[in-house]
Amino acid sequence: MKFLYMVLASLTAGFLVGRFYSPDFGNAYEVMLYIIIFLIGVDLGLNFRVKELRKMGRKALTLPVKTLLGSILGGIGVALLMGIEPKWGMAIGAGCGWYSLTGPLIAQYSAVYGAVGFLGNLLREVLTVILYPVIIRWIPPEEAVSIGGATTMDTTLPIISRFGGREVGLVAFVHGFVLTAVEPFLLPLILGL
Repeated sequence: MKFLYMVLASLTAGFLVGRFYSPDFGNAYEVMLYIIIFLIGVDLGLNFRVKELRKMGRKALTLPVKTLLGSILGGIGVALLMGIEPKWGMAIGAGCGWYSLTGPLIAQYSAVYGAVGFLGNLLREVLTVILYPVIIRWIPPEEAVSIGGATTMDTTLPIISRFGGREVGLVAFVHGFVLTAVEPFLLPLILGL
């Protein structure tokens, strides 16, 4: 629980610094992301066991499909409840947390839904960081990976590995990788409907 409070305090501090001071970091965030992914890869590689891969292999490959279908169906459901065209709900849901792709792609068709897609998928990432440690008390850690969507390959991977364990970290990486590979092709197809 202490870690969760540290994450929330860091998020709040980052928000306040960004609100009152605008430093120019350039692409430093991208470099830091690559370093984090590299270090987690080293950690997974040091503790890699073929037996663990076999045990998690099927789940690691079926979980992204379930996540994508659940996200799209959830987006359709919300669109119908709000009285908007299901295409927009599908596209926003299919973003699976990848806000930097979803927002700009949808904005090419509608600025309003592009902004909603950006914010909705950004919120998914933030909520994964905050809620994953709590949710795994009731849901198996490897299944709870689905809340992170495509972000489980990079930004939410440290949280998932820390609280779910190394083998769940491997599932999360594969999960995020598969979704990240599919998104750039799926979103334009949905938006073209």
